[in-house]
Amino acid sequence: MSTEHKTYQRFSIPQRVEHFILILTFTTLGLTGLAQKYSLWPISQDFIAALGGIEATRIIHRTAAILFALESVYHVIILAYKLFVMRVEATMLPGIKDGKDVIDFVMYNLRLSKKQPKMPRYNFAEKMEYWAMIWGTVLMGLTGFMLWNPIGVAEILPGQFIPAAKAAHGAEGVLAVLAILIWHFYNVHIKHFSKAMFTGKMTHHEMEEEHGEELEKIQAGKAVYTPPDRATYRKRMTFFVPAAVVFVGLSLAALYFVTLREESALSTYPPAVPTSDVYVLPTATPSE
Repeated sequence: MSTEHKTYQRFSIPQRVEHFILILTFTTLGLTGLAQKYSLWPISQDFIAALGGIEATRIIHRTAAILFALESVYHVIILAYKLFVMRVEATMLPGIKDGKDVIDFVMYNLRLSKKQPKMPRYNFAEKMEYWAMIWGTVLMGLTGFMLWNPIGVAEILPGQFIPAAKAAHGAEGVLAVLAILIWHFYNVHIKHFSKAMFTGKMTHHEMEEEHGEELEKIQAGKAVYTPPDRATYRKRMTFFVPAAVVFVGLSLAALYFVTLREESALSTYPPAVPTSDVYVLPTATPSE
């Protein structure tokens, strides 16, 4: 097969399914969250009305948040399995080479260097985006918990933390949406129109342009992964399985606690209607 038509496996089916679920949950959170943040805008009011009102919008937003959290738990388990049990290379960790790649990339784009830097499996921009996603998930999770359970949080922390959490939650939400639209979506789907996350494969030309270092390792036979032997695998699993079960159990318990701790966080009660007539003392009419 010629190099023009040769393809390289980049993402497995589980990774592609995980990414698809991430797209759905993130998009839902972004749309419903921004509509609530800018609720006075006419387009937001129309969108909220189309969803069935503010209460339905909140339910959709929180349901997507739960699914996003569950996917995060899954990601941590899979990541721990790959790093601890299978001992695959931690290709998302930043290193000194990433700093050099940044300088070489800037020099190349300014036409101060004729040599384009050869990137590893995940380049510096992809690593930045990944860790920004991790940071955003932690921040949005903490502030979202505070907004979902304001009464419980106010019993532990000063009440000023609630409006602070609201400001941080909204600002990080806007930042995340803009980062995806301007950075990720443009670079991945418009500038290069990469289909790797949908097909799981990249062409030889795409590998040369975006992951030249990894391509050289593949061609040199240095990218071949050797799985652990059966005895080593079983030994590692004896430690991994109990730890994973405890982590998943604590995560599910935390989600249950967050979603059901406060009844006021699940529904917005209508204003109380007085059950008896209000008696107002008559006042004398002033004379002219």
